[in-house]
Amino acid sequence: MTSERISEIRVSEIFGPTIQGEGVLIGMPTIFVRTGGCDYRCSWCDSLHAVDTKYRDQWLAMTTDAVWQKITDLSGGKPVMVTLSGGNPAIQPLGELIERGHDSGYQFALETQGSVSKSWFADLDVLVLSPKPPSSDMTTDWAAFDTCLLAAGPNPEIVLKIVIFDDADYAYARQTAARYPQLPVFLQPGNHTPPPADEDDFAIDQEGVTEKMLWLIDKVTQDRWFEARVLPQLHVMLWGNKRGV
Repeated sequence: MTSERISEIRVSEIFGPTIQGEGVLIGMPTIFVRTGGCDYRCSWCDSLHAVDTKYRDQWLAMTTDAVWQKITDLSGGKPVMVTLSGGNPAIQPLGELIERGHDSGYQFALETQGSVSKSWFADLDVLVLSPKPPSSDMTTDWAAFDTCLLAAGPNPEIVLKIVIFDDADYAYARQTAARYPQLPVFLQPGNHTPPPADEDDFAIDQEGVTEKMLWLIDKVTQDRWFEARVLPQLHVMLWGNKRGV
């Protein structure tokens, strides 16, 4: 028995069924398993409750059995896509959960910045690699990113998803797409969020998001970058930054 099989998963929240709000699976019914903890701290992170250690006491240490039971309870036992997010879910021991779900007909998608690789990436159905652009104040380790691609191998569908706030982010996205021409690329405008008034303030700057979306569409079309797909964060449009939807 490997150490991963006896490890617990740090969970920030499990919720659904709802729809995937962004990227290649936008609109698809899914259950979210949002893990706690991240090796990044992006300046504009919209999921700090799954990243910042001040929320650590809200994260649950759950066994694979407990996570799987919650998934099947929420789905009524009917197979559905399970989205593994965070934080950075790649730092959690999720291999056995994926194996368990596949045995029952469930599919699994994972989104990560590509800083940590795991052998179980090869067992995913969809791997969304979302390297963080300059506005995040993070630096991409391309060697680590390439290791994630090697770990995934040919089995999962692999796509790029890059958040865009400004011209520097856009240039980063163009360079990243050129570096990995084999990967479909999805662009989304950044989540322009005003400082929260309190813990239950889920407001967003919808006007700012819309303006950035229009700006991004203009950039892509003017540059004839027809391979890129520009999409909004549908869940943000519908529910703001509310947790658990």
